[in-house]
Amino acid sequence: MITRVEKRVQKHNRMITLINQIPTKSLVVLSLHVLILLVTVLIEGLDYRAKISLFAFLSAMTLWITTKIPAGLVAIALIVFIVLMNAEEPVLLYHSLSEEVVWLMVGSFIIGEAVKQSGIAERLTNFILSKTNKKSNVLFGVSSVLFASAFFIPSTSGRAALSMPIIHQLSQKFSAKEQSVLAIIAPVIILMSTSATLIGAGSHIIGIGLLENTVDQSVSYVQWLIWGGPFTIVITLLTLSIIKWTMWPKDGRPEIENEQTEDPFMLKKPMNSKEKQTLILITLLIIGWVTESIHGYEIAFITMVGAILCMLPNYGIISWKQGIKSVSWNLIIFVAAATALGKVLVDTGVVKWIENEMLTVLHLFVDAPEWVIVLIILLITVTSHLYITSHTTRAIIFIPSLLLFSETIGVNPSTVVFLSLIGMNYCVTVPVSSKALLLFYEEGEISYDASNLLKISAFLMPLYILLMMLFYFSYWKWTGMHL
Repeated sequence: MITRVEKRVQKHNRMITLINQIPTKSLVVLSLHVLILLVTVLIEGLDYRAKISLFAFLSAMTLWITTKIPAGLVAIALIVFIVLMNAEEPVLLYHSLSEEVVWLMVGSFIIGEAVKQSGIAERLTNFILSKTNKKSNVLFGVSSVLFASAFFIPSTSGRAALSMPIIHQLSQKFSAKEQSVLAIIAPVIILMSTSATLIGAGSHIIGIGLLENTVDQSVSYVQWLIWGGPFTIVITLLTLSIIKWTMWPKDGRPEIENEQTEDPFMLKKPMNSKEKQTLILITLLIIGWVTESIHGYEIAFITMVGAILCMLPNYGIISWKQGIKSVSWNLIIFVAAATALGKVLVDTGVVKWIENEMLTVLHLFVDAPEWVIVLIILLITVTSHLYITSHTTRAIIFIPSLLLFSETIGVNPSTVVFLSLIGMNYCVTVPVSSKALLLFYEEGEISYDASNLLKISAFLMPLYILLMMLFYFSYWKWTGMHL
């Protein structure tokens, strides 16, 4: 007969055996969730809805980075979790598909397919490959084109959309491992080059507008170019070097077998009607994006107008079926749900709580040395992408608070706003922090892994802050910037 003690021993042994059968990675993920739950519960100043939303968001970030579970499934499941826990209404899920970024990406995929089918992407690819057959030179050439686009396309997502067909075309000359690096290089270089010009991002315009309305100061286009241009060139080159160093396969071929350039007529043949149509459409799109403040239509709406023109029967560049088939609906669902997860942090007051906590910390540094103030501003703004996923929202939330901080401690508000906007431009840690990153994430043919993005950011984020510090105390001070 089995005694009670023996039964307990057997039960204990079964539990130990069961735990041992669970993979180590799963135990780590589970432990992280328990830790997140404990930290969230213990936070004072957040109500029930806010705590549930914060837990769901942190859980999503953890699962995206540490597991192979489809990102879209994670995002939708956690939205459903928020609703089931009575932290939000079911409309959170339904309205997620009405987000601007969703329609921006639908239009971007369709326009990208039109650029590809027309032959423009192949022509530009052949031009780049005709100049060199070394892969490192090709990467530098593509990065240069993406950098230059910041000066005439005032949208990171718009630049990413137009770069997609070119990257897809180029990727055919690279191995599978190299393709995943290309998928990261394109959006990251686009994001790094944003700081070069005042029109590089909508958040710049918003920030400068708040500066003008609050303290009647401003940063002109030329002044921004003087301050932002050199910094952006340096950080872009460093970014490209870090990505190649950390991710580029060491055993790959250094050169491309360039069959295209063997045919001299490939580059010299005149454009066909589809290519001319596509160039006209792209030109009109850029004009529409640049003149957003005049006509009042958002970039996403202009992009969808362009997508519709691409698919017009008899007059379009591609058919309706080709356009719809080109859309990565897996990615669209993920973006919709992930954007809703970020938005719910604002709606439930989590972001407001973070902002208040940061302001409390900032006021402790009223009499701090100049380098400490600059460092604190950079630490707050550079890391803000981790909990506020929208670039524009980051500017709307933080710039008024930082202007108040600058007036409280008696420092130059123009400098604070410029440093803050450049700091907020860093958003390279997780895919959901930027539309440009999302366009290339889990896209299908050419995509990258979220863990690789985190790996790059581990090197790049400290370097970004350090470089801003060095620029402030050298070149920027020399050109007139001061606190």
